[in-house]
Amino acid sequence: MDSLLNRRTLLQLGPAALAASAWPSAWADPNWPSKPVTLVVPFPAGGGTDAFARPFSGQFAKLTGKQLVIDNRGGAGGNLGAGVAAKAPADGYNLFMGAVHHSIAPSMYPRLDYDLEKDFVPLVLMAVVPQVLVVNPRKLPGDFKAFMEAVRKAPGRYNYGSAGGGTSHHLAGELFKIQTRTFITHIPYRGAGPALQDLIAGNVDMMFDGLGSSAQHIKGGRVKALMVSGAKRNPSFPDVPCAAELGLPDYTVTTWYGLWAPKGTPAEVQARILEEVRRIAATDEIKTAWQSNGAEFPNVTGAAFGSFVNTEIRRWASVVKESGAKLD
Repeated sequence: MDSLLNRRTLLQLGPAALAASAWPSAWADPNWPSKPVTLVVPFPAGGGTDAFARPFSGQFAKLTGKQLVIDNRGGAGGNLGAGVAAKAPADGYNLFMGAVHHSIAPSMYPRLDYDLEKDFVPLVLMAVVPQVLVVNPRKLPGDFKAFMEAVRKAPGRYNYGSAGGGTSHHLAGELFKIQTRTFITHIPYRGAGPALQDLIAGNVDMMFDGLGSSAQHIKGGRVKALMVSGAKRNPSFPDVPCAAELGLPDYTVTTWYGLWAPKGTPAEVQARILEEVRRIAATDEIKTAWQSNGAEFPNVTGAAFGSFVNTEIRRWASVVKESGAKLD
């Protein structure tokens, strides 16, 4: 009742009083979270984003006593879900877990119904993983040298699945083709989860996946990892060689995942969200889950994360231009 009276008083006093008041604070929930929070994950279950969102959601509920409800909205290389999240109420009860794909999208999609830099508030960079070349061991050799011989011997015979056109999986595949001078057909899916299921079933031959979504399938022997990107092996998969030692020193593609809120989310609520993220990141459960997925949980938040995203958008624009990658 008091808050309602205060708002009425402000309205009666006119625009000057409204401008002088801390208007966002009037709408901020001082007891956030006082109800369930929705987290839009712009890919189907079983993909890389989901592999980090699920354990994060579990710890959120455990520490806050409120549910973090995952809303999987797959489609258009992660852009459908991003568009939905951008239009959600900016009240702290709607969050978005995007990825590197959303920094690539402006260079691949001529018309997006959201702007990552203008429609969202960057909160935190949550995970970074290398890209990994995984194959169906029933269809391709489990050794990189033998794999390359097979691919070079039959241009166009083999294919790779991706999480969708314009995703890091797609760009990683195109860069691999350029750097190895091979021809492999791209097959886009509505997320890494469906692509991985078809890889396991033998309907596609390989993927240039983010390690987060492939990790458990590699450990379970359902797919075979031939290479991780970059100049060093991943500590969680020490037996998998890195690109540099296989003669591809410039193959440095990584996948990252981050947390955003819709633009206009009150600063006080943003601060509370980050406080909870830090508490969640410090739990043994999250440390174990991230390590199991071959990931790091970087301490990059707020403006620093926003600056990182801006740099990534410009970097990927250059990669797209140089590679000539296009939507299939």
